[in-house]
Amino acid sequence: MRSPQPLRNGSDNNRSPSAPRFHSTVAEHKLRRFNSLILVFRLTSFSFSLASSVFMLTTSRTSDSPHWYHYDTFRFVVAANVIVAVYSLFEMCASVWEISRGATLFPEVLQVWFDFGHDQVFAYLLLSASAAGTSMARTLKDMDTCTVSNSFCVQSDIAVALGYAAFLFLGFTSLLSGFRLVCFIINGSRFHL
Repeated sequence: MRSPQPLRNGSDNNRSPSAPRFHSTVAEHKLRRFNSLILVFRLTSFSFSLASSVFMLTTSRTSDSPHWYHYDTFRFVVAANVIVAVYSLFEMCASVWEISRGATLFPEVLQVWFDFGHDQVFAYLLLSASAAGTSMARTLKDMDTCTVSNSFCVQSDIAVALGYAAFLFLGFTSLLSGFRLVCFIINGSRFHL
């Protein structure tokens, strides 16, 4: 005997597998707003990681001041922020595609896992790079580097702080993509409605 309750993947027992799911206009507007919020967080994360990279790359104004590439930690900060900026740019394009077309760039199951997995990995990458940058900036302040070249230390501090801000917004994006993943696992759709 079959159970009258719906299956776990979101389909009904009475509905044929080829019948399309009904989406009301309210659900479509909520989905579009949710995807727009993800787009705003991705844009903010992109902006902060790009600004962090630019600040770190422009720390050396004169030939006698220290250069960011002389320190492995600051190279890690630059690399992590550039990687996250490129990833965020790709994901912004995918979000715009999803908002405008109503479909994901990849197949839906791949898209939700791709977004969540990469958001997690790159958020932790940014956090570790910013923590390492903070440690190096404090070490430079304890030495006489910051008394000789104060602008280098100020700009590296700003770059690290922008990296933390990029991590914060990428973390928010990761929470939202995690929500989409859980909704997909429970309902078989990216959104709970």
